[in-house]
Amino acid sequence: MNRALPLAAGVGLLAALGVYQLVPYLPTAVGTAAVYAGAAYFHLAFDVSLLAEAPRFEDRTDRIGYGLGLFGLSVTPLLFGHYAGGDAAVFAFVVAFFGAVAFLTLSEQARRLGDETG
Repeated sequence: MNRALPLAAGVGLLAALGVYQLVPYLPTAVGTAAVYAGAAYFHLAFDVSLLAEAPRFEDRTDRIGYGLGLFGLSVTPLLFGHYAGGDAAVFAFVVAFFGAVAFLTLSEQARRLGDETG
């Protein structure tokens, strides 16, 4: 039996419980749970990591664009937190935002890995 899905559901549940403690609003907790469960599933099922080698671009313009995008992803949640005063809702947003980035990164790595083996 594939254990990745039940384990991923557990990760999602833990994320939801943590976010619910910060922002007691069920839709926010459920959405965060779904994002983290999806990211955890791809990490567990395909053995891919967020710390894997970053994509390499040959063209200088592509490298600049990629770097600019990474910079934006890195600082945007912190800037939202600074703007909003850093309350619990902003921290919950940052948690969900990083989960979304993790999900998109891991799912793309899993897709590429599936293309190589399939």
